[in-house]
Amino acid sequence: MSSPAHPADAHDLIRVRGARENNLRDVSLDIPKRRLTVFTGVSGSGKSSLVFATIAAESQRMIDETYPAFVQGFMPSLARPDVDELQGLTTAIIVDQERMGANVRSTVGTVTDASSYLRTLFSLLATPHVGGPGAYSFNVPSVTASGAMTVQKGAKTIAEKATYSRVGGMCPRCEGMGRVSDVDLAELYDEEKTLEEGPFTIPNYAPGGWYVKIFSQSGFYPADKPIRSFTKRQLHDFLYKEPTKISIEGMNMTYEGLIPKIQKSMLNKDRESMQPHVRAFVDRAVRFITCPECEGTRLAEHARTSLIDGVSIAEATALQITELAQWVEALCAQHSGPTVAPLLTNLSALLDSFVRIGLGYLSLDRPSGTLSGGESQRTRMIRHLGSALTDVTYVFDEPTIGLHPHDITTMNELLLALRDKGNTVLVVEHKPETIAIADHVVDLGPRAGTHGGQLQFEGDVAGLRASDTLTGRHLDTRIALKEQVRERTGALEVRGADQHNLQDVDVDIPLGVLSVITGVAGSGKSSLVHGSLPHGADVTVVDQSAIRGSRRSNPATYTGLLDPIRKAFAKANGVKPSLFSPNSEGACPVCKGAGVIYTELGFMETVTTPCEECEGRRFQASVLEHTLGGKHIAEVLLMSVEEARAHFTSEGAKVPAAAKLLGHMDDVGLGYLTIGQPLTSLSGGERQRLKLATHLGDKGGIFVLDEPTTGLHLSDVENLLALLDRLVDTGRTVIVIEHHQAVMAHADWIIDLGPGAGAEGGRVVFEGTPATLVAEAETLTGRHLREYVGG
Repeated sequence: MSSPAHPADAHDLIRVRGARENNLRDVSLDIPKRRLTVFTGVSGSGKSSLVFATIAAESQRMIDETYPAFVQGFMPSLARPDVDELQGLTTAIIVDQERMGANVRSTVGTVTDASSYLRTLFSLLATPHVGGPGAYSFNVPSVTASGAMTVQKGAKTIAEKATYSRVGGMCPRCEGMGRVSDVDLAELYDEEKTLEEGPFTIPNYAPGGWYVKIFSQSGFYPADKPIRSFTKRQLHDFLYKEPTKISIEGMNMTYEGLIPKIQKSMLNKDRESMQPHVRAFVDRAVRFITCPECEGTRLAEHARTSLIDGVSIAEATALQITELAQWVEALCAQHSGPTVAPLLTNLSALLDSFVRIGLGYLSLDRPSGTLSGGESQRTRMIRHLGSALTDVTYVFDEPTIGLHPHDITTMNELLLALRDKGNTVLVVEHKPETIAIADHVVDLGPRAGTHGGQLQFEGDVAGLRASDTLTGRHLDTRIALKEQVRERTGALEVRGADQHNLQDVDVDIPLGVLSVITGVAGSGKSSLVHGSLPHGADVTVVDQSAIRGSRRSNPATYTGLLDPIRKAFAKANGVKPSLFSPNSEGACPVCKGAGVIYTELGFMETVTTPCEECEGRRFQASVLEHTLGGKHIAEVLLMSVEEARAHFTSEGAKVPAAAKLLGHMDDVGLGYLTIGQPLTSLSGGERQRLKLATHLGDKGGIFVLDEPTTGLHLSDVENLLALLDRLVDTGRTVIVIEHHQAVMAHADWIIDLGPGAGAEGGRVVFEGTPATLVAEAETLTGRHLREYVGG
C-alpha cells in the first residue's frame, strides 16, 4: 500500500497571476520548479519584465524583508511588482549581462576572489617572506607613522611614543595603476590667455564656473596676465601645488594644482565609465605609458621579488588561467600541510571552474572593465558552479551572448547541471540551440512594447515548433548563403597587430562590403578590430557599452530628437524652446518635471505617486496650452516612434529633422518604443540599437558593429541584415564582430580568428567568402556554418 503524498511535495510550481509590470497585460502562468524554463519572444515583448522585474524582484524583496529594520535601512528599497499573486517563489540568484564594475583597480582576480587566495598563498610560501597577504596587494599602500599617544594610568596621564607600519604591495610610482599619465599641457589651456579670459579647454572648466574662480582668485599668480608670462614659481603653483586652504568670496575652499586636480577627477577613473565628451578630452590630452618602475605589474619591488619556485605573484596573475591551474596543481602535489593544502584545493577548484565555463584563456590580471557582457556573465556564474545550494531559482539573461556556436554546447551543459542539482533555472534566450534543451518554454508577444506583453505559448519545445507563434515559425529558419557577393573597393591594411593575444597579425579588411569577424570567444576578434585598425581611419564604433543616463533620460533626449521638436513648438507658438523641456523652464514646479513624487519611508520601499499638480505630464499647465499639429508636448512624448514619425511628417506639424531621426529609430526596429520612456526601462538589445540609430546619419565611411544581434529575436535578425545591406549600398564599409551564423552566411567576406582562445588563438585561420568557408569547413566556425546552412 503506497503512502499518501506529503503536502510539502505539492509545491512544485511557481504560480504567477495577473502580472502587469511594464508592458505585461495581466499575464498568468505556472512555471515548473526544478526544471529549465526558457522565455522567448521579440526584444521588448515583456520577457525581462516577467522574469526579472516580477519573479526575481519579488523574491529579492521578500528576502530583504526578513532582515531587521536597522539592516534594511542600509539596503536598496524595492517596490512590490505590479502583480496580483505570486506563489511558490524560492530564493532567486540573478546572473545578468551587466558589465563588471568600471573600477580601474578591479581585475578578474579581484572580482572572483582568486587574487585573495593567491596573496595568502604567497604570504605563506614565498621567499623571501615580506609580510602578510596585504604585502602582495596592489591596492594596499605601504604606510609608516609615528607620534605620541596619551595613556591614563591611575591619576597620571603619561605620554608614550608609538609607531605604526603596514607593508602593502602597491607600487609607489603609479599607485597600483600599472601605468602613469603624461599630460599634454597645450590641450589643457591656451597659454596666450589670462585666467580672467577663461583659458581652459577642459570639460566643465567654463568661464565663470567655480573651477575657474578658484584658479583666478587664488592669489598665487596674477589672473590678469597671460599664463605664458608666469614665473617658474607661479607656473609650479598653477600646475602642481599641494592642496591648500584659501578663502574665495567669503567661503573656505581647497586650492590644488591643475594636474593633480585633473588626475583625481578624471584620470583615476576607468575610461569606459566616462561621459563621451570627457573621454574624448582624455584621449586627446593624455598619453598613458607603462609604469617604468613596476613595468605595468602594479606591485612594489618587494612583492615582485618574493617568489614561489621562481615565480612571482605578478608572473602568476599574468599567466593564462589554464597554465596557472597547472602550476597550482603542481604545488598541490608538493604541499600537504594543514595550513596550505586547503588553500591550494580551493584555488585549484576555482581555476578549474574558469576552464569549465570557457574562460580559461583569461588571466587574473585582466582589468574587469575590459570583459565583454558575455564574459562578465560567465565570470559571475563561476561562484555558483560548485555551490552546494539546491532548490534555488537561477535567472539568466541571454547566457549565450558573446559565445561562438562551439561554446554554446558547454553553456548548455552548465545550465543543465544547475537544473540537475535540484534548482529551478529560468533563462531569457533567443538562440535556437538553447531553446532546444528547455523542459518548458514560455513565449511572449506577439510583438514588442504596447503590441506585446501577452502569453503566446506555454509548453514543450515540440509544441512551440508546431505552434503558429512568431518564435515557432522562425525556430528552424535558416539564412541561405549569398549567391553573389559584392566586390571590394579597396582594403584597410592591418600590419603586425599584437595587442593582447594577437600574434603579429597581417590582414586586409576589404572596403565597400559587409565583412564579418568570427572566432571563438577570446580568439582576438575585438583586439583586432578595436585595437588594431589604422589610426586616422574614418571609423564609427557602435559597441555594447551601456548607455549612461538618469531616470530623466529617454530616447528623445539621448538621440537629440527633443531639440528640433522643442524648436518647432517654440516657433509655432512664439515662445522660448526651454519651455518644452521637463528639465528646464517648462517643468512642473511641484514634481520638478519628474511626473511623479518620491516619498521616502525609511527602511520601507520608497512610494512613487503621480504628481497631482501636472497629473504625471511633467509640464506646467500653461505649457500644455501650446500645440503643434493639434498635440501638446506631453502627448508627443507619449507617442511611439511610429506614431511620432507619422505626426511629424503630417501637414501642420512637419519637422523634417525630427522625422529623419525617428526614421533611423524605425529602421533599427525600435518603432514600438515610446519616445519619452526612461532609458532605464530599455533592454540591452534596445539600448544598443538606439545607439546604432544615433549613428545612422553619420557620414563616417566605416561602421564597426560589436555583436549587433545581441537581444534580437530570430525574426528581427532578418531586419538587421536588411539594414546592414542598406548601409553598404550607400557606400559605407560595415565590419561586424559576430557569432550568429545568419550574419556569417549573409557576409561578403569572413575573417576567422583562432584556432582556439587566449594563447591558442590570435591568428587568422581563414579569410574569404562564406561559401568557401562552408566548402572547406576546416575551422570550428566553418564546421558550424556548414551545419547551419545544411551543407
